[in-house]
Amino acid sequence: MNAAVLRYYRDLLFVLVAKDLKVRYKSTFLGYAWSPLHPLAFAVVFFFVFRIIIQFEVENFALFLIAGLFPWHCLSNSLVASNAFFLGNGPPIKKVRFPRALLVLAGVLNDAVHSAISIPVILLFMLCCRVYPSPCWLWGVPLLFAVQLLLTYGLSLLLASLNLFFRDLERLTVILVLLLFYLTPVICPEGMVPEQFRWMLYANPMAPVTVAWRGLFLEGSLRLGFCAVALVTALLVLVVGHLVCRKLEWRFAEVV
Repeated sequence: MNAAVLRYYRDLLFVLVAKDLKVRYKSTFLGYAWSPLHPLAFAVVFFFVFRIIIQFEVENFALFLIAGLFPWHCLSNSLVASNAFFLGNGPPIKKVRFPRALLVLAGVLNDAVHSAISIPVILLFMLCCRVYPSPCWLWGVPLLFAVQLLLTYGLSLLLASLNLFFRDLERLTVILVLLLFYLTPVICPEGMVPEQFRWMLYANPMAPVTVAWRGLFLEGSLRLGFCAVALVTALLVLVVGHLVCRKLEWRFAEVV
């Protein structure tokens, strides 16, 4: 693949991401403010239920919720939307020759931008709780962003490809993401998971990266065990996603 082709694909990816960013909150009053407001609203609900009603005892519980919900929402939003990445782009798939995976990558990058917008909100909550960023952020934030991007891209590519042939997958994805939410220690510390179910933290592809993000925000350090599991899982999922996409890609135009 020569340099001219690579530049063409790069420019195409840039245009796709810019289009998605422009269209996503078009004609809305709050615009990009919806990116942090969505997980913030969930955090308020969970804080009321688990701290006020159930009186769940966790230090800095509001920050604890925010630090877990923001990365989770970025992952879950991409997965739920991934079923439409190919299905909603029929005209370009039928008429233009380009790697179809770029459509998925553009959608995932779009959610990554909104995730980056949320970091200042987390920082504000940290300062209110007198928890301060550490030097580990300098390499921890880029590393976890890269791992999360790889994981999200791989899962989204797999779901987007399969959904063209199994349309029920769109509904199943919503159910599966909801199930994974309760199997991921977002609203409770991972230490509270009973020992016999601790393996779920590693079997669930979304749990290690979510826990690693929260460890970075709350403790100012990288939990290397969770980071390693998240990276290996992300690479495996990415390989599977690409293999499935390449095997089915030749039929996309006829079924989209």
